[in-house]
Amino acid sequence: MSNQPGSSTAAETDQPETVGPTTGDGATVETSSVKAPSGEAPSAEAPASEARTAEDAAGHAHGDEGTVTGGRPEFAPGALVLALLSLGWLAAMLWSTREAIHSTAAGVTAISLSAYALPGVITAALVTGATVALAATNRLGRATLRFLAAVGTGLVVGLLAAVAINLTYADNATTNTIAGTTAAAAIIGGAMAGARQARVVGAITAATLTAQIFVVLFSRARDPLSDLFGAGETQQSVLDAAKWVSRTESLLAGLLAGLAAYLYLTWSRRRAERRDGVASPLRWPAYLVAGAGTGLLLLLTEVIIRIGGRGLLDLAAALSEADEVAQTALGTSRVDNGIWVLFVGALTTLIVFGRTLGPRPVEDETDEPAAS
Repeated sequence: MSNQPGSSTAAETDQPETVGPTTGDGATVETSSVKAPSGEAPSAEAPASEARTAEDAAGHAHGDEGTVTGGRPEFAPGALVLALLSLGWLAAMLWSTREAIHSTAAGVTAISLSAYALPGVITAALVTGATVALAATNRLGRATLRFLAAVGTGLVVGLLAAVAINLTYADNATTNTIAGTTAAAAIIGGAMAGARQARVVGAITAATLTAQIFVVLFSRARDPLSDLFGAGETQQSVLDAAKWVSRTESLLAGLLAGLAAYLYLTWSRRRAERRDGVASPLRWPAYLVAGAGTGLLLLLTEVIIRIGGRGLLDLAAALSEADEVAQTALGTSRVDNGIWVLFVGALTTLIVFGRTLGPRPVEDETDEPAAS
């Protein structure tokens, strides 16, 4: 029935009108345009609802905080520099191990020296496989393709390292064990680089390199610290002092690793803001993983050694009763060191990250409608 002139419904229309503006995806919005009767103001609820809908759509388009926008893997800045540093570090570890094994003073202790040097080589191979894979796959956008390319890059790094070991070391079972374990570690490191959170992987590798360089520099301070911690003539005092020296080294290494991880993540965010104009900030779990990453890599190194290098460790422990005790003590010390670095690094990163957080913004309360 048509509206009668002068009635209360005379101002209403029979057909909906199409509003000109469109949403972000190009679809037009159809609303029932209602003309208010004379003397009444038009309602503002519909425009406010449309504004809230547009804000929600924009929020979903940009992605949640700390996630990868559109499912694309992140970009890890400085990956090429990290790859070059880790390659140099791996080459230095392989060269020092070779020199120790082939030294004239080594003699029959070459097996013990190989077992002692194996953890450093494996950690360097893990980091090198990850950093080289990051540098090689940084521009790839598809997650599956990136993961496969990262694993392939780690495989190439591992094969090249194994070939270098076989060509420069003596041709024996010990050399084959070192080569095979190093190749496996590089492949695992490459697989790590295929993760979506590339910035976190970059932070872990940067922190691990920092911690490993510190350990080498700290070796010069072990003897003075042993005397400071009461190393005397008795064997028990020497063992107690060595335990405190090891804990001090782990504490400082974890502290430096946590700081390095936080600094890398902060720098990568600022670099992304300058490069793309916007960067998705990471939440605290990402900082937690990055800070604990060095300790996790050290524990992963121990797992790889006890699986792939089991034969070398057993051979070194079978040389004598003293060698068996030494290998057991070294394995326990490495596990303790990894746990210390893990927790200290994670706490350091979380504390530093927490101090940068400001107070949460207070939302303004909506005004109550005035009484008519």
